[in-house]
Amino acid sequence: MGIIDWIFIALFLIVLTSIGFFFSKKNRNVDDYFAAGRSMPGWLVALAATGTSISAGTFVGSPELGFNTNLTFIMSCVGAVIGGIFVAALVLPKLYRCNTITIYGYIGNRFGATSKKATSLMFLLGQLFTSGSRLFIAAIAISVICFGCIDFRFIVYSIIILGIISTVYTMAGGIKGLIYIDALQILLVVGTGLVALILIFNSLDLGLAEIIARLKDGMIKLPQQASYSLSTDGTFQGWASGNKLMLVDDSFDFTSPYNLIGALFAYAIFKFAQFSTDHEFVQRQLTCRSVRKAGSSLVVSQLMAIPIVFIFLSIGLLLYVKYSCDPAAGAASGFFTDARDVFPQYIKNNVPVGLRGLMIIGLLSAALSSFNSAINAMASSFVSDLYLPFMEKRGRAVTSDASQITSSRMMSVLMGVLLTGFAILTALMQQASGLNLVDFATGVMCFSYAGMLGVFITALFTKRGNTFSVIAALVSGLLVVLIMQPYIMNPLTEYLFGHRVVIAWTWWAPIGAVVSTAVCLLGKPSKIIEK
Repeated sequence: MGIIDWIFIALFLIVLTSIGFFFSKKNRNVDDYFAAGRSMPGWLVALAATGTSISAGTFVGSPELGFNTNLTFIMSCVGAVIGGIFVAALVLPKLYRCNTITIYGYIGNRFGATSKKATSLMFLLGQLFTSGSRLFIAAIAISVICFGCIDFRFIVYSIIILGIISTVYTMAGGIKGLIYIDALQILLVVGTGLVALILIFNSLDLGLAEIIARLKDGMIKLPQQASYSLSTDGTFQGWASGNKLMLVDDSFDFTSPYNLIGALFAYAIFKFAQFSTDHEFVQRQLTCRSVRKAGSSLVVSQLMAIPIVFIFLSIGLLLYVKYSCDPAAGAASGFFTDARDVFPQYIKNNVPVGLRGLMIIGLLSAALSSFNSAINAMASSFVSDLYLPFMEKRGRAVTSDASQITSSRMMSVLMGVLLTGFAILTALMQQASGLNLVDFATGVMCFSYAGMLGVFITALFTKRGNTFSVIAALVSGLLVVLIMQPYIMNPLTEYLFGHRVVIAWTWWAPIGAVVSTAVCLLGKPSKIIEK
């Protein structure tokens, strides 16, 4: 990279850190630090929530998905809007009225302190894997740009660099600073995507009609193939003919994640779980001035995500056209074997100096916006649901505002360190899973969502459940999702039935939630504290 690229990147990081430390002076207590005193305008929260949703998984993973497959992933974004509408109507009003720093305080009101701690611990465990995977995906791009390849050791170096940067400014500013930072970052991400789309289109030297024709008569990567290579007739082994512009897949099966039933039903349930049980996402809405603004900001953020995802999928489609025009050159690029770094490599090798630095800023924005959100959400859950009650129980209650804020910042640093470590672990997990980056980053969320959704459904809509059934539901949801992992499901079903049974990741959370809800409902009603 040129010196001007590094100057742009350094200025960007200085601005982020300055915003964080500016808002650090405005945090008077933990409610300010973690909930912004419920004072944020809805439009700003909508932008920030979009930034949380549009992570490095979109910036790096969506081009990979577009390169390998088609546009059916767009339908899952419609499913996200459906899930958001139901959460805004049915869940947010109850969580908002609970008036707790974290949503797991609601579980405490319903089932007691032990249930609150158990649910909070499940969130923390799930978030370690979820946000760790996002940081790993971002590190792929940083590794390409800084070190020229995606060797594992360079990915580890990149993970550590990103972890340190994000932890510093997250620790300083609290949630209010993060909302302003996330709003700025999502604008940078969109700008970067549009510029990249224009650059790639202009570099193809093909008319729009010819590009569309090549995509309609394109190739789709077959799932979980052992090898992908160029054959003697100039075609790619492990790929099949397919329309890469296909938007709607009306097939009825459970092996495809983004057909209509998977995208509009299963994915909507997945998003319902995310928007109602994952404090990283709900925390944004709880900073709004009213529950109406909270609900509208949630739905608007998911509507805004649709064109953004389309932009980055389209980048992958155009890169497919670029590298498929010459099969020999395409094979030499290696992207028809592993397209995880197809967009970062384009930025590194084809974007001019200066503009390259600005595009890397967009990449950093996508990477850091989701990672810093996770740090703050995890720290708020740990401090409010676990640390402060633990210290009070031991007779060493942390009561002063200054001490609580200091503790919160210390926990933010701890969560940043833990997430960085788990990002390295998820790098190993993704290679073993055989899933593309988008499916892997979202699929790992199901481990915690399945159990927590069962607990929240029981708490919100029934009078059933107690501490024991809550813990049993959390564990059962996790185990069901674990069984559905390909590396367990494939050999298990082959042994039992003589053939493999494949269940797309979009169904993991709904199936797990059905089981965990049934388990939680088995518990006899405990004393209801909530009115």
